[in-house]
Amino acid sequence: LNELACDSVVDATEVGVQVHGAIVTLTGFISSYPKKLAAVEAAHRVRGVLDVVNQLRVRIPSNWERSDETIAAQVRDALKSDVLVPDERITSTVSDGTVTLEGHVQTWPERVHAEQAVQRLAGVKCVSNLISVLRTNTPAEDIRRQILGALRRQADREAHRIEVDVDDGVVTLKGSVRSWAERNAVERAAQHVPGVR
Repeated sequence: LNELACDSVVDATEVGVQVHGAIVTLTGFISSYPKKLAAVEAAHRVRGVLDVVNQLRVRIPSNWERSDETIAAQVRDALKSDVLVPDERITSTVSDGTVTLEGHVQTWPERVHAEQAVQRLAGVKCVSNLISVLRTNTPAEDIRRQILGALRRQADREAHRIEVDVDDGVVTLKGSVRSWAERNAVERAAQHVPGVR
């Protein structure tokens, strides 16, 4: 509850919290999709939390409501406006405020940027990212070596405790870290290596 109250994005009064062991369940109606994402992130930041059950539902206030047609037009504009997104390779489907993104991109960060471009649009209740990353001919050992180098540069304290496996561009990270923030740093370090799908 304190973590939610300290997060400037979340309205803590919209979120119910139940705790059973290391599992936190979030319930209630929240006014935007970014607030829902922020509430989940806040729960994960609490020491001792291992799992979060997200039962939050987005209930858009009337002044932010948009028709699916309007949201679809906003999605296309957002994808076109983001210089890090290859918008011509991405399609979207909008149903009752839920945006589904599909298509093929060259890198994992392009996939992430496409999702981020539409998350904060008015009327969006959820984003389902089904965009796939195209395979490259980069050998698995080269990808692994680059990831280990990135971990040493960006997450130095954790690098020696992380095991990296690469199979056909799919990276599996194993090990332990001290916090959710360190886990995110390790994951981001791996995501930006060319060839990671």
